[in-house]
Formats: sequence, C-alpha cells, structure tokens
Amino acid sequence: MNRRQFLAGAGLAGATVLAGCGSLSSQSTRAPPLVEDRPDATYRPTHAEGMGMAGMAQAGEYMVGLSYSFPHRFWTVTGTTAEKVDIRSEDSVHLMATVWDPETEMVLPVSAGLSITVERDGETVADKSPWPMISQNMGFHYGDNYALDGDGVYQLSVRVNGMGERRLGAFEGRFGEAGEATVEFDFARNTRDQLSFEEFPETQGERAAVDLMNMDMVPTSQVPEVSALPGTVLGTDKGSDGVYAVTWLQDAGFLAESESYLAVSARTPYNRVPLPMMSLDGTVESDGETVFDDALTAAVHSELGYHYGAIVETTAQEPSVGIDVVAPPQVSRHEGYETAFLTTPSFSFGGN
Repeated sequence: MNRRQFLAGAGLAGATVLAGCGSLSSQSTRAPPLVEDRPDATYRPTHAEGMGMAGMAQAGEYMVGLSYSFPHRFWTVTGTTAEKVDIRSEDSVHLMATVWDPETEMVLPVSAGLSITVERDGETVADKSPWPMISQNMGFHYGDNYALDGDGVYQLSVRVNGMGERRLGAFEGRFGEAGEATVEFDFARNTRDQLSFEEFPETQGERAAVDLMNMDMVPTSQVPEVSALPGTVLGTDKGSDGVYAVTWLQDAGFLAESESYLAVSARTPYNRVPLPMMSLDGTVESDGETVFDDALTAAVHSELGYHYGAIVETTAQEPSVGIDVVAPPQVSRHEGYETAFLTTPSFSFGGN
C-alpha cells in the first residue's frame, strides 16, 4: 500500500494568555525528576495528581466537565516528535475539559477542538484552546496550564466545535453544531494545594500504568474490550505500544445490503483509552481482488466507540485486511505516554 504524505496540522491549540499571575508555591516539589532511560512505550510515571471539579454544564448537544489540578509538564506531538512543555512560574492550575454525549455517556474526542475563555469581574484573564491530550489517570481530555489572577471566582466559557468525525448509529445526525456553556469556578490556592499528589519511587519507569480515575460526575474515556466489539474480530496487533483491534461488520443498521464495514479500534494498553487523531490507510482483499484501498475515517459509534473505519462495497465474510499507520496520534501526552505511540507500523489481518 502506498503511504499518503501526512502533513501534521498546526494550530490545534494556539494559546494567548492576556493577563494573570499566581505562581505555584513549592513548584519544584510538584515535578519530580523524570525517569532515566524511559522505555519507548507506556510506563509508570513518577507521580499521579488528584483533581478538583471546577464545574459542569451542557453545551448544546454536549456535556462538558471542567476540572483542575496542579500545573504540570506535558508533551505536545507534531508528526512523530514529542516536545516537552515545562511548568511556568506564573501557572496556577492545569485546567482540563472532558466532553461527552449525555445519552450514552461516551467521551467524545472532537478533532475540531474547543476553546476556554477565563474571565474575572468582566476582564479576560486567559483565552486559549487547550490541547487534546491523554493521561493515564484521566484518559482523553483537553488540557493546558493556565495563569489565574489569584484567589476568587472566575467565569469559564467553553465553546465545543462541531464534530468532523463520522457519526454512526445512535450518533448519526448529532454533534454537527458547536455548543457553548459558562460555569463559575471558585479558585483558592489553598484548596488546590490540598489535592492529592502521590509519587511512585519504587515502580516509576516500569512497563505498566496507573489506573484510570473513578469520577462520579464525569465519565472516563475507554473503548470496548476486544471481545465486546461488534462484528467479526479479524485480529489484534501492537505497534509502538498501541493496541489495534480490527473488526468486520456486515449487519450494521447504517449499511446497505451490498456493503460491509471495516473498523480499527486503536487503544492504549492497560486502560483501553482511545488513541484519537491518527491517520490510517487500509486495504481490503477478497478472493485475490482488492476491493478497497484508501484512507480510513475517524468515527464514533455507540458499540464500537471512537475508531477508524470505511464502508466497503463487498459481502466477503472474512477478507484479508492491511492497515498502515500513516501518522500516530496527534494528541499531547501526560507523563508515562510521551514516549509511546510515536511510530508508523503496518499490520495484516484476516484471510483464509
């Protein structure tokens, strides 16, 4: 299969901090030294931070939960390169937004992103689009470090852009429009400093991950177990530590009689967090004939979760499938994921 040239998108999260102060006391204690000789894979980080809720509201068809923690380092990704973002002295919180469908409670990675404007007493404190990112304890979310103007009540206005991903099944015809909401966030540095901060000196660097948080108000982002995927699972494989499960559907409600559906569910090991914003190519062969050779489309479906797929004009029962990863997940990473999911492997599945 010929790989298509991938041009990494710029401007996913351009940021402009307009005002603010409020440095983090004892900041160095919140950033233990990184693990030496980190593996090119998921690993147990040096620490895990607790979080507090800043607010929750409905934004059009979306539900949005806003939470916060200590400012922390993370890594942005362009193409196959991860670049570290350090904590600044003026950063007050790491602000996080989770977007989900209120009917199914499925977390929605929206490639078009969202923006957050922070205001206090009618004045803009910060206006930026947080990065799409993954973390071991929170899964997929949008986040960035924000500088606030001391303790007080802030208005957080969120705009979630309409989804460009294909919406299938229960999601068909939904989430095409943007949604907006505003919540009040009563920030106190003392409350932030009482959030949990657990270090792992004995296990940091091991090939493992910390558990996802169990949050009462906000769902966590997980794709189904491989055994729970609909259709005929043609196989699973690993590349750059990501797990790729391929399934073949022939009786889905969105298909015509002459059509089948190829779906690739990409997820992290250990916690099954979806790996969004990738570029994948696929080929499908049946009886020695190529019936599909094209890019796969990011999509959401209530049973498949977030995945990459294509409608194929064939009724073959178990075809031969090839998958090329053209670009790895273009999402930022918290510590423990920054060295994983950065290569472009190829896989073959199915066939008799």
